[in-house]
Amino acid sequence: MGCPVCGVVAHAHGRQQVELIDAPCFTAPVRLWWRKRRWVCPEPSCPVTSFMEQDPAIAPRRGLLTVRATRWAIGQMRRENASVQGLARQLGCGWKTLWRAIRPVLEAAADDEDRFAGVGSLGVDEHIWHHVSTKPVGLGGRGPKEFTGMVDLTRDKDGHITARLLDLVPGRSGEAYKTWLRDRGDMFRKGVTVATLDPFHGYKNAIDDQLADAIAVLDAFHVVKLGTAAVDQVRRRVQQDIHGHRGRRDDPLYRIRNLLRAGREHLTDRQKTRLEGAFAADERHVEVEVAWHCAQQLRSVYHQPCHADGRRIAEKVLAAFPACPIPEIARLGRTLNQWREAFLGYFTTAGANNGGTEAINGLIELARRVARGFRNPDNYRLRMLLIGGGLRI
Repeated sequence: MGCPVCGVVAHAHGRQQVELIDAPCFTAPVRLWWRKRRWVCPEPSCPVTSFMEQDPAIAPRRGLLTVRATRWAIGQMRRENASVQGLARQLGCGWKTLWRAIRPVLEAAADDEDRFAGVGSLGVDEHIWHHVSTKPVGLGGRGPKEFTGMVDLTRDKDGHITARLLDLVPGRSGEAYKTWLRDRGDMFRKGVTVATLDPFHGYKNAIDDQLADAIAVLDAFHVVKLGTAAVDQVRRRVQQDIHGHRGRRDDPLYRIRNLLRAGREHLTDRQKTRLEGAFAADERHVEVEVAWHCAQQLRSVYHQPCHADGRRIAEKVLAAFPACPIPEIARLGRTLNQWREAFLGYFTTAGANNGGTEAINGLIELARRVARGFRNPDNYRLRMLLIGGGLRI
């Protein structure tokens, strides 16, 4: 054994027993006893007097957990949504002891720029990560409530999408997204051909600035949601105009409020009869009926046999809605025309959408509930990258 500093052959100087925390066996905590060799450097000028035997395949230097235990804990967090506290209890150690072993592994994986290679379709969305003070961390708060998440939505050779969380940055703004894209470099940006997003102009401006060659695609779910919201606004306005109050149990329009949100093809005959009865109950309900038909037409663009048929209906929607005498539908038409290119981009990108991004948000929400919330944004980012498949471990 050579001295790690001067390289002179060291002399053996006995052994020292070290206790390490190992992966549990049969639900019981396990301890590994390692009788390490101690070595003495004979070189008088060497600053190292003695040193201990090290084997990174067993445990890192000065580590309390074996590599096997660390990998087991990371696997449980990733696949089983286990909390750090629950894993620490199974290992028979404390929360800090376990996290100190896991964090360096996650940080090294997060710093690996190779994990951004091969991204051709990029999704973006925001989510809330805490519900307390937004003061800076140094002043006792936890900073911005929102995190912007970037998700890889690239299809494999079979055309399937396996969503993968690429990164999380604090805040919900176009500047946060733009800065992240700029930091990824030219090679990454040139490889992105499709960028999906929700109807938020901040993200759209970032895409136009940093991903000039990519096709921006407005998420289909949020387009349909805009149509459904317009119908609900019309229903509430007509309700107030006729009755002078919000909907009540026996009001015809209030009783069909949930049916107005459903797709036409999902309605049973009985439900269709209920709709028709509510529309016919008062001639002033005609605005609600027209708005519902408009929303169903907007929804139908995503349910055609081919994208060419859907695009034709979408172009009719863009041309007709702004001229509608119902103000809510006219406003919806103007909104869709502002997003015209991104709205029609769905039909030129084989139906690209932000569904995978929303799925990642679902995993994030589950992990946050299991952990009963987070305090440290850096720890939160690492945990979510692990759960969202963004780390190569």
